[in-house]
Amino acid sequence: MAYDEGLAERIRHRLGADPDIKEQRMFGGLAFLYRGNMAVCVSGDDLMVRVGTDNADAALTRPGTRVMDMSGRPMRGWVLVDGTALTEDDILGRWIDEGRAFAATFPAK
Repeated sequence: MAYDEGLAERIRHRLGADPDIKEQRMFGGLAFLYRGNMAVCVSGDDLMVRVGTDNADAALTRPGTRVMDMSGRPMRGWVLVDGTALTEDDILGRWIDEGRAFAATFPAK
């Protein structure tokens, strides 16, 4: 599966030159890892965001979100944000920041 390179570039711009961020191809898309822990991933035209199980229900009330489903199995603590809901940079930025903040709760790998 190809991923939206334009969305990936917008994420790169938001993250800047943060040395704790690494890119890695996975899930058929492009993941952005914070200290080795996935924060967000561009999957097709959408954005996978790791929000954690405690924050998932609230995240799913926001526009354009749905449960992240991998091979018929919901992934707890993850949401998928439709690319059409990410046209504004501040909305995309909030999702990126939320994913990075959650990834920061784990020890570096």
